[in-house]
Amino acid sequence: PGLHVFAIAFALEVSVGKTNTVMALNNSNVLLPCTFTTCIGFQDLVFTWYFNSTEMIYHGKIKSKASEPFLVGRNPRVEFVGSTTGKDNNISIVLKNVEFSDAGKYTCHVRNPKEKNAQHNATIFLTVVQKMVEADNTVTLIIVGVVGGLIGLLILFMLIKRVVLFIIKKTQDGKKECLVSSSGNDNTENGLAGSKAEQKAPPKA
Repeated sequence: PGLHVFAIAFALEVSVGKTNTVMALNNSNVLLPCTFTTCIGFQDLVFTWYFNSTEMIYHGKIKSKASEPFLVGRNPRVEFVGSTTGKDNNISIVLKNVEFSDAGKYTCHVRNPKEKNAQHNATIFLTVVQKMVEADNTVTLIIVGVVGGLIGLLILFMLIKRVVLFIIKKTQDGKKECLVSSSGNDNTENGLAGSKAEQKAPPKA
């Protein structure tokens, strides 16, 4: 029996997504996401959003999976935007006209009577800023530029090397042709077969 109660206590899970930090512009609307899962279903489920653990800003109930949540109480600037009849049990809210005083901890709390009143919660930390700061990509651009420049110089060097080697080869081939040609002339002049030196001298008078 003890193990059975332990398993039921951890059947209910609440999540705010991959990150628990949200940044919003002053005077804008911000989404505070929250979903829950349960292994054995739910009935008369109660969910509540708290600001800084004490101030209740939204309170709702869900009769069953076939029905959408209904409002019990809320802050006028909070709007429910979730749905529980779809695939995800979404109980997200939107906080309207965010002010600097809204920065802090937001807790999404869920209680499921069907699981012997099992409870679970998840927390989001909201930061409110005057303007969004763009990431400084100067260093990244410099690194990319330097690497690109080095690659370009390497390619240019290789091209120049190929051209120089091509010119040297052509020059050497030309010199070989000249040597062969001049050797033939020398052989002719030096009296080899077929040269002028083989001609008979004119008879003496």
